[in-house]
Amino acid sequence: MSNTAVKIQEKQRQQPSVRPKVKRKLRLTLGEKLVLFSFLLFVVYASVQIVSNQVSIYQVNKHIQQLQGAIDEQKKHNNDLYVEVQQLSTYERILEKAKELGLSLNENNVKVVQE
Repeated sequence: MSNTAVKIQEKQRQQPSVRPKVKRKLRLTLGEKLVLFSFLLFVVYASVQIVSNQVSIYQVNKHIQQLQGAIDEQKKHNNDLYVEVQQLSTYERILEKAKELGLSLNENNVKVVQE
């Protein structure tokens, strides 16, 4: 029995006494608070700058696309006008219009002009 008592006493000696853990509060000095505040301020400023840059890029791209659409429309309109000019300037149409206006074709009065 004495052996058992000795073992229990040794066990009690080996076990450290249980102390309640004390929570350490995080204490920041004034300098650390200023550094942390300035870092947070910088992060907010940088995020606002990034967002505003993205918005301005989006607006510029939108404006470019609108201008490209307007250019395409103008090209289409110019091409349609060119085709119309080609159709209206055919020799047969000019001769027909001249006959409607009472003009006649006199081959002796025709002068050929080379460009």
